[in-house]
Amino acid sequence: MLNLILLGLGVLFILANLIYFFRQGRFKESKVHTGLLLKLFFTLTGITIGFAFLYYVLSFQETVLRINDPTDQAVDITFLESLYFSGVTILSVGYGDYVPVGSARFFALLQAALGLLIPSAFFLTVLGEKIQKKE
Repeated sequence: MLNLILLGLGVLFILANLIYFFRQGRFKESKVHTGLLLKLFFTLTGITIGFAFLYYVLSFQETVLRINDPTDQAVDITFLESLYFSGVTILSVGYGDYVPVGSARFFALLQAALGLLIPSAFFLTVLGEKIQKKE
């Protein structure tokens, strides 16, 4: 019971910080368009889910992930496992607990590149708009 209370408090704390961030005056002064930020979020979320589906479907034909330990066992992939791997890959965190094998290596590399390029393009777009408004 105490765990659920602490979990709920943690989620509320995170939500309160997000609300504070978006309602704070300085964020509005930075002229970062909320619509662009939401577009970035939903784009990355969609790509993450799409790649998770791809890894999941690939797992029907071949081993896609292995556990990174001396046993080197193949991961029995569920959609949630593939979603976890996809999320870790697009965020370029790469915890190292799962290692892609076979054709999944190419897709993981492509997804990691997208995880770097899309946010970079977003920030360059915002910076370009800010520079144009100053001129």
